[in-house]
Amino acid sequence: MQIKKSIKTILAGLIMVPMLALAINSFSPMTTSVNAQDALTGAGLAKPSNAPDSIPKMFTQIANVALYIIGALSVLMLIYGGIRYTISAGDSAGITAAKNTIMYAVIGVVVAILSYAIVNFVITNIK
Repeated sequence: MQIKKSIKTILAGLIMVPMLALAINSFSPMTTSVNAQDALTGAGLAKPSNAPDSIPKMFTQIANVALYIIGALSVLMLIYGGIRYTISAGDSAGITAAKNTIMYAVIGVVVAILSYAIVNFVITNIK
């Protein structure tokens, strides 16, 4: 029982690392460079320098972040399935559950990679 609790704690920590990295990157202060003309018109202050220029770029950024999270979760589930398979101790039900976890995690990784490729292909060809 203690082993399962420690494994869940480790996996929760592994899930939090990419999420924190994304949060730090997306909420970092935006720096803008403003020249005299922009300051007079206010155009330089209206939009940060790293804001997306159009709807397709914004959609691409959102889709890429979502697919990154899905891919990271799939890899973590693959690791979790491997750990379950290792500690199943010959229990046929445990082995079957672990194999199913591994199989669905691999499917998740493949779907995330293909989705990333499809979204970026479609967005680049729409422009």
